Amino acid sequence: MKIILVTGAAGLVGSEAVRFFCNLGYTVAGIDNDMRRVFFGDDASTDWNRRQLTEQFGSKYIHHNLDIRDRESVDNLFREYREDIDLIIHAAAQPSHDWAVKDPHTDFSVNANGTLNLLECTRQFAPNTTFIFCSTNKVYGDTPNRLPLLEQDQRWEIDGSHHYAQGIDETMSIDQTKHSLFGASKVAADILVQEYGRYFSMKTACFRGGCLTGPSHSGTQLHGFLSYLMKCAMTKKPYTIFGYKGKQVRDNIHSYDLINAFYHFYRNPKIAEVYNIGGGRFSNCSMIEAIQICESISGNKLAYTYEEDNRIGDHIWWISQIRKFEEHFPEWKLTYDVPGILEEIFRNNSFRWA
Repeated sequence: MKIILVTGAAGLVGSEAVRFFCNLGYTVAGIDNDMRRVFFGDDASTDWNRRQLTEQFGSKYIHHNLDIRDRESVDNLFREYREDIDLIIHAAAQPSHDWAVKDPHTDFSVNANGTLNLLECTRQFAPNTTFIFCSTNKVYGDTPNRLPLLEQDQRWEIDGSHHYAQGIDETMSIDQTKHSLFGASKVAADILVQEYGRYFSMKTACFRGGCLTGPSHSGTQLHGFLSYLMKCAMTKKPYTIFGYKGKQVRDNIHSYDLINAFYHFYRNPKIAEVYNIGGGRFSNCSMIEAIQICESISGNKLAYTYEEDNRIGDHIWWISQIRKFEEHFPEWKLTYDVPGILEEIFRNNSFRWA
């Protein structure tokens, strides 16, 4: 029996993976101990999503309430499933710049040590499986902020003649830059995933995402840009913009499009691969543009304030160049743009936020 193992299974990316593969007929084993509640408070808990998964899929979804930092528990789980594990999607993480500063030890132990535990157990018990890691564009630090950016009415943009005009690709250096402590812990994990692939000829991939989003996100001020923005618009809760005049640009990829990319890689895996993944030029917005879309969809005026100080390591402009993945997997296509994503977040969360 083939098992799909998903870490962070009740979070945005993890729960999308559970639904995707259960609907294809696979049995999915999920790891999640609701650390998001520890990081961001009760409003960010993913327990509601875990309950939905267990109710929806029954025996097709097997939940494991364990911590990826616990080597013995991870080891025991891999001993149980061994080579029945055919795919690992590692989405568990501490995901916030700001939170990492408050507790660097926990941030690093979750993001780096937890990843090491999973990789070593994969090598020992399921060396032929495919290991997909949810990395981040924050591995590039603030190097993107050195690009020749132009200020427009509602957004920052890059000079159209620049090499990265269609998006930033994997050739950008991750060295000699300010990452934030969160970015540094994700760099450590990213390099580990590559090294296990190269050193042990394992089928590993780092997907360096921009903003990952979708209706299953438990968005908070510190993490979950579009989800939290729409929640504030729907509940009339005040919102704070941090720096860059609110014109900072992000590409946004729906969690379904991301998991579908993982599925394509799973069907034809490679060794120690790295991909920038995001909405690219198809799906991106500035903060100001996102606010306008949220107001239009919700029918509410968003009460927001502006603070001049940007978050440390934050990007002024990020759009992913996804050509490399598209060339490797030409059948994969993006299906959601920013308005479509926000429409779905609004529609699917009315029962929780209205």
